[in-house]
Amino acid sequence: QEVREILEEEMYLPEHERLNGRREFDTRKYIYKYQVLDINAASVKSKREGNATGKRDRSEFLSTVEVNVFPDTLTWTHDYSYSFNDPYTKGYFFHPAFDDYPVVGVNWKQATAFSKWRTKMMNSFLRKIKQPTLPEFRLPTESEWEYASRGGLDASPYPWGGPYTRNIKGCFLANFKPLRGNYVADGGLKTIKTASYNPNGYGLYDMSGNVSEWTSNAYDESAFSYSHDMNMDRHYNAEEDDHAVLKRKSIRGGSWKDIAYFIQNGTRTFEYQDTAKSYVGFRNVVDFLGRDKADFQ
Repeated sequence: QEVREILEEEMYLPEHERLNGRREFDTRKYIYKYQVLDINAASVKSKREGNATGKRDRSEFLSTVEVNVFPDTLTWTHDYSYSFNDPYTKGYFFHPAFDDYPVVGVNWKQATAFSKWRTKMMNSFLRKIKQPTLPEFRLPTESEWEYASRGGLDASPYPWGGPYTRNIKGCFLANFKPLRGNYVADGGLKTIKTASYNPNGYGLYDMSGNVSEWTSNAYDESAFSYSHDMNMDRHYNAEEDDHAVLKRKSIRGGSWKDIAYFIQNGTRTFEYQDTAKSYVGFRNVVDFLGRDKADFQ
């Protein structure tokens, strides 16, 4: 009874905010907290001071991040105010009919927080069954994303290999905005069930279209002009009071609302790290550490 009373007070909406008296969780309290160790800052300071003795206090490189992880369920409405998206607003995040649809309505910070949580859950399970832990789940860098999207076809504009968005039978090969806005011509009005189209050469689905995907990169139009061939990726963790231009994060792949140009492998664009959209989702990657001998027996 005591625990129930605490939950009533702490986790549920107060009486005056309830619709028809229904008990619902207060999503403002869905806060996930995790810690980050800034290895790059630590290594730079160590190099400058010549101190590699292992005696440094590393607390100055540790930071705690708190993120409200509940998705923006109104994104379908405020992205397109004059479109009838009420069914998506009311059902997309809750109804089982959308279980296999891509996640949307999450900003870059929430996607990063999910990656941290997923790492924690997976490694906790692996320790429990006495298995080696995995490296961190994370958002892909831009170069990783593009390499994966090409599926081994280095010179191809699209993941499926050809210069066209249709196959030999005239069927569209991705969920995007075909023709002059005939959204349903490719088989879907907005987002559709994942893996509805064929995978690329690496077995990856929906690298083009459906929803754009967050990457870990900070966006700069001229990034390729000064990037080093040993590290093509630029990262910057913008603070709340930073200028908006510093909060731009690269998104790749194009979405259901984009024309064919944006679903090409090499097309770059951005969204702001603290905004959630009905056409932006994400996928996780994990570092590959090699193969075990048992894999070949």
